[in-house]
Amino acid sequence: MEHFLKIDRTEILKRFKPMDKFTHKGIQGHALIIGGSYGKAGSVCLASKACLKSGAGLVTAYIPKCSYAIVQTAVPEVMVITDDYMEHIVSIHFSILPQAIGIGIGMGQHPDTQHAFFNFIKMNKIRLVIDADGLNILSQNKEWLGLLPEKTILTPHLKELERLIGAWDSPEDRMEKVKLFSAQFNVIVVIKGAHTQIVDKTMVYENTTGNQSLATAGSGDVLTGIITGLSAQDYSPIDAAILGVYLHGLAADIALPETGYHSFIASDCIAFLGKAFLSLEYI
Repeated sequence: MEHFLKIDRTEILKRFKPMDKFTHKGIQGHALIIGGSYGKAGSVCLASKACLKSGAGLVTAYIPKCSYAIVQTAVPEVMVITDDYMEHIVSIHFSILPQAIGIGIGMGQHPDTQHAFFNFIKMNKIRLVIDADGLNILSQNKEWLGLLPEKTILTPHLKELERLIGAWDSPEDRMEKVKLFSAQFNVIVVIKGAHTQIVDKTMVYENTTGNQSLATAGSGDVLTGIITGLSAQDYSPIDAAILGVYLHGLAADIALPETGYHSFIASDCIAFLGKAFLSLEYI
């Protein structure tokens, strides 16, 4: 049985669902983005905006109080819930019922934040995407991995991955370790990098879009937002990961003639996301 698949346009069109002409924001999915800390409000702005631009009908950001004015000003379409504390998250409580949650971007690793993260994952049953400091906290508390909902999507770059699974001797060794990790905890692992790979137990999907311009601050935050937004729209976790990675890379490819490699920034990925979607719908 084949356990490897290259993700190209043909494979994406098998998974992509055009938006129904009679839909409305109430049925397009509500996504929650949890993160931010003093000096890192931008990560939540990027993730939240990307989440909206992926088609989610509603997006709420859960942030510390210091980020309130920044997020409300930078992304007026996003709703905000603030933590009780000013500079970092110390508890995670909300009354909304989102369809998907993205957590960890810009969150920091303060002991209070780690405690809040533990209490959150202990109770949470909602679809989850974990990135950045969420991954770093898990790597310090690996016994918490068993608390994650099945098919939680983890989006590490190579350094974050090493903290989670340990060092490897070769790319082949790394992949075997990721497969074992995915199977043990029933999670989907998005290994970010040149030719991003998505691992679901023994199955490996390799992306075919993207270029070196994505090696820029905030690029991962944008990806987290896109995948969370697609998850909220009721894509299966694996399809949300595959489609999110493909669109993220495709937006960077479409932007390239205008931005070049050096001048591309994460906000450009969001700006060109519409053209990436259009290429699936009308060409």
